[in-house]
Amino acid sequence: MRAAELVRPGAKLSVLCMGAHADDLEIGAGATILTWIASGAELDIHWCVASALGDRETEARASATAFLAGATRTTIELGSLRDSYFPYQGEAAKAWVEAQKPRMRPDIVLTHRGDDAHQDHRLISELTWNAFRDSLILEYEIPKWDGDLGRPNAYIAVAPDILERKIALLEQHFGTQRSKDWFDAETFRGLARVRGIECRARYAEAFWARKLLLT
Repeated sequence: MRAAELVRPGAKLSVLCMGAHADDLEIGAGATILTWIASGAELDIHWCVASALGDRETEARASATAFLAGATRTTIELGSLRDSYFPYQGEAAKAWVEAQKPRMRPDIVLTHRGDDAHQDHRLISELTWNAFRDSLILEYEIPKWDGDLGRPNAYIAVAPDILERKIALLEQHFGTQRSKDWFDAETFRGLARVRGIECRARYAEAFWARKLLLT
């Protein structure tokens, strides 16, 4: 396995982060975002959450602000799709994703895995691919009851202190999720340890890269 340098100090990169719900991006790619910001790269990050209503809107905005602290430029876009009903709001979902296109031409896009068991996640992944097919798209994973974790083909190693900051921010900002039996530090740390084993690191976040252009 060969390592490739994706983000480096001084590099100027635009990153589009697409999530279905408040906390998805933080769970799936939070440590990666924190790592990239800490790298010294100049990052323009556009953070998009399709469903953030009521208390979840407050959580989503506060969490995104905390995770993105230190980035060169940030934009936070919160949508109003109904949670768990995305496939039945297809036109609105498509319009929301398409509305992000004029705002940037991202070098890197983070989105949900295409075969995620959650119907909202799958639709956001599909629409992201429709709209941003010329960018490098990395699909992140979300642990859940469905047991749909797969075999990723891309990894980003994360330092222990970065992982602990990710976990602390999740616990701090998502009070509405603390009652869920899977939402705890043990889940997030355990998955990061398993993915770290798979790439010979202590901890890592894992992604699916369907298409790469090598130059």
